[in-house]
Amino acid sequence: LIFILVSLWLLLAYGELPRLWSKHEHKKIGQRQETVAYTSQDIPADPINMHITASAKSINCAFRRAGWSVADPLSVGSGVQIIRSVVLKRAYPEAPVSSLYFDDRLQDVAYERDEGKTAKKRHHVRLWQVTPNEWLGAATFDRGVGIALFTLQVTHHIGPKVDDERDAVGTVLEQGGAHYLGNQSAHIQPDHWHRNGAGDRYVTDGQIKAFALTSSTC
Repeated sequence: LIFILVSLWLLLAYGELPRLWSKHEHKKIGQRQETVAYTSQDIPADPINMHITASAKSINCAFRRAGWSVADPLSVGSGVQIIRSVVLKRAYPEAPVSSLYFDDRLQDVAYERDEGKTAKKRHHVRLWQVTPNEWLGAATFDRGVGIALFTLQVTHHIGPKVDDERDAVGTVLEQGGAHYLGNQSAHIQPDHWHRNGAGDRYVTDGQIKAFALTSSTC
């Protein structure tokens, strides 16, 4: 019975449900103007809320100095490690983040910092390199591990106040020598509840904060 139930869950969570939800969202893609990342099934995910002008080296130095780590690539091995981290309460500061896409491209790098002794709760930001010195980012806080609302997949759940995490990452950059340049619209309706790819509700002011980081020393 357990084998049948597990097999059914795997079939639904990693097969049929993502396909159905993707089909539902594809009807809306042509109507969407929001600047958001997408899952591999083209389901709208986390909002893009940062724009950084800097070299890869400068960004890496700023986060390293603040105690942040680069997330490991997502694989079977890293997936097992993150489960061990949560279940056995062991540190895993380089735990992988799920794959999200912007402009049909997987994130180039993700930085994170655990809150606590495990990878269960963490601050993190995914970055997409759009030019040699220009990056877009999605900063969110992982509040725990659970089951995605619409696909039943195992995933991290994000905290609802994504602007707080965006501002916290901005502080990390400013401490590394960055200058705040202003805001750009993400074309996301402000002060309304939205959902990401895991079904998590979030609220935002709909703004992308822009920073310029000319140099940073490790």
